[in-house]
Amino acid sequence: MMTRADKVQTVVYHDEANEDLSGISRKTTDVGKKFKYIHKNPIWLILEFIVYRIIMLPLAFIYCKIKFHHKIVNRKVLKSCKGKGYFIYGNHTLFGGDAFIPNIINCPRKTYVIVHADNISLPFCKNFLMMSGALPIPTDFHANKNFVSAVEKRIVQHNAVCIYPEAHVWPYCTKIRPMHISSFEYPVKMRDPVFCFTNTFSKKKFGKSPKVTTYIDGPFYPDTNLSIREQEKQLSNQVFEAMQKRTENNTYEKIKYIKANSL
Repeated sequence: MMTRADKVQTVVYHDEANEDLSGISRKTTDVGKKFKYIHKNPIWLILEFIVYRIIMLPLAFIYCKIKFHHKIVNRKVLKSCKGKGYFIYGNHTLFGGDAFIPNIINCPRKTYVIVHADNISLPFCKNFLMMSGALPIPTDFHANKNFVSAVEKRIVQHNAVCIYPEAHVWPYCTKIRPMHISSFEYPVKMRDPVFCFTNTFSKKKFGKSPKVTTYIDGPFYPDTNLSIREQEKQLSNQVFEAMQKRTENNTYEKIKYIKANSL
């Protein structure tokens, strides 16, 4: 049964598929043809190991455990893809948490997260975030080839690539929003397995932030008898349905989202 906080914040939206309600605005870093996704310099690789394994991962575990009392359910399904890379899709509902939780889910496997270029646009943060696994979407179509090659390479290296198909962060949203079908083109092209994770919310005894429980489902595979576009749609539907089912585990609503034309 869904319950709400004593004081529920209400957010009115118009377009759940494309509206950005994060309230964040910054000058976007150019991710063009010369943007470097893959680094081979030994010094960079050593620093990358330190940043990811020694700094970011412990920080992720500590932050999510303290702030969200984070718990993972059904993580065992990931073992079916031991020794191979995979894609994992999630609902986009947590500032900070959405950067950390995929890494916790897939640990010790490294996770690369496909992000908007805005995410690497904070001053002095670009290299740290790249070392932590950020894969920024190109701002120039001439960079698309390098971007796709980077995604392919990370999968071939048996890593996890995380995608948020809802595109925009809606903090503590308890429903699954429409997914951009184009975000499923990568597993269809590469014939790799797909998992999904759904963050759900319940009330803590103390603190303003809700408790977060993450449910994992999969693997899902595209039906190669279908056309490319139909395979993308099929995967999108499978992931949406699995995540929609998991939202039934929400028992707490911190922010209520109301569509404008329903008022």
